[in-house]
Amino acid sequence: MTTAFDGVRILDFTQVLAGPFAVMQLALLGADVIKVEQPITGDQTRGLMNAGEDLKMSPSFIGMNLNKRSLTLNLKDENAAGIIKKLLPTVDVIVENFKTGTMQRRGLDYETLRQLKPDLIYCSITGYGQTGPKAGEAAYDGAIQASSGMMSQNGHLETGPTRTGYMPVDMSTGLNSAFAISAALYRKATTGEGQYIDVAMLDTAIIMQASQFSNYLNQGTLIGLRGNASPTGQPTANVFPTMDGHIQITALRQPQVEKLFTELGLEQMLEDKKFATPDSRINHPEAIFDAMSLALNRQTTAAWMKQLAPAGIPVAEVRELPEVASDPDITHRNALVTLPSPLDPDATVTVAKAGYVTNVDGPEVRSGPPMLGADTDDILAELGYEPKEIERLRNTGII
Repeated sequence: MTTAFDGVRILDFTQVLAGPFAVMQLALLGADVIKVEQPITGDQTRGLMNAGEDLKMSPSFIGMNLNKRSLTLNLKDENAAGIIKKLLPTVDVIVENFKTGTMQRRGLDYETLRQLKPDLIYCSITGYGQTGPKAGEAAYDGAIQASSGMMSQNGHLETGPTRTGYMPVDMSTGLNSAFAISAALYRKATTGEGQYIDVAMLDTAIIMQASQFSNYLNQGTLIGLRGNASPTGQPTANVFPTMDGHIQITALRQPQVEKLFTELGLEQMLEDKKFATPDSRINHPEAIFDAMSLALNRQTTAAWMKQLAPAGIPVAEVRELPEVASDPDITHRNALVTLPSPLDPDATVTVAKAGYVTNVDGPEVRSGPPMLGADTDDILAELGYEPKEIERLRNTGII
C-alpha cells in the first residue's frame, strides 16, 4: 500500500479543531505526524467536553488526532527551539495555529526556519490572517460565524441570528488547509521549492458562502433570516412537521409541486390561481405552509418518506445523530471507524474518518490518538539524544 503522503513528515504545532483536523487528513494518507504539545497540559482540546477531564483524552481530541505521535516540548523555554531545529532536516511541513507573531517570538517562524531548510512548507492558521487590521486577534468558530455574515443568514426573524450547533468554520478551515498543504507538496515535488501558506478562518468562511456573496456583489441580493425556508422563496421548499418529527421537502419545479400536492391530497389548491404557479405561490407562503403542515401531520415521517421519495419528490427526514450513525449508507462508506480505546484495552472508540473513498490507497487509520508525550523519548532518541540527556530535559521542564 502506497498512500499519497508516504515519506512526508509533518510537525504539528496546532490544537483545538481546525489545525489538528487538517493535519490528520494528511496523516490518514500516510504522513508521519509529530504533534508538538505543551508538557502537562497538552492540546487544550484534550480536556474539553470530556467526562474524564483528568484523562486528557476527550472524544473531540480523539477524532482530530489519529495517526499521530506526541512530543511534549515547552516552547516558552529558549532551549526548545534548538530541539526543533535539530529535528528540522527531517521535516517537510510545519503547521501552526498560534496567534500571529507567537512563532516569531520563539525563533520558529517561517523566515527563520527557511534559512535552515529552504524547501520547507510552512502553514499558519489563524482567525483573520497574518496581516491586516485584525491580525493577531484570537478567534473561535462562533466568532467567525458572526463576523463572516453566516449568522445573518441563519435563524428566524422571531429569534434573531443563530449560530450552528456544530463547528462549520473550524472543520472547513481544516479541509481548506489540508488542500493548500497538499498543493504545496505537489508544487515542491515538481519545483523543489518550499512555500508559506497563510490560512484565515475568515477567508474560509467567505469561500463557504461564495454563492451568497456572488448574489450580493453582483445583484444586491441578501438572504436574511429565513428559518428553514429555501433561499429561492418557494414555499414548497421548507421543513414541515409530521406526526412524529419533521421532514425537509425541496419541491421547486412545477411537476414536483404537482406530484407533491397530489400525494398530500392538496391537488385542488392548484386550481386556485394563488397557488397554481411558482410566481403565484411565492406570494402566499403562509397559506401553503399551513396547508402542507396540516396534511403532513396525518402520518409519521417514515410513512411520508416511503410515499414521497418514490414519487420523485426531493425529501429528507430530519434526523438525530444516533439515527445517522446507524444508517446503513454510513456503514457502507466506512465514514466512521472503530478502533481500540487509548484509555481501556478492553473498550473501543468510534470516530469520523474521511469524507471520501478511493479504489486503492485511500485514507487509513494506522493508530489511535497518542497519549500526551507518549513518543517524546523515542523521537528524541531518533535525534541522537542519550537517555541521561532526555532525563535532564524532563527534569528541567523542557519536555
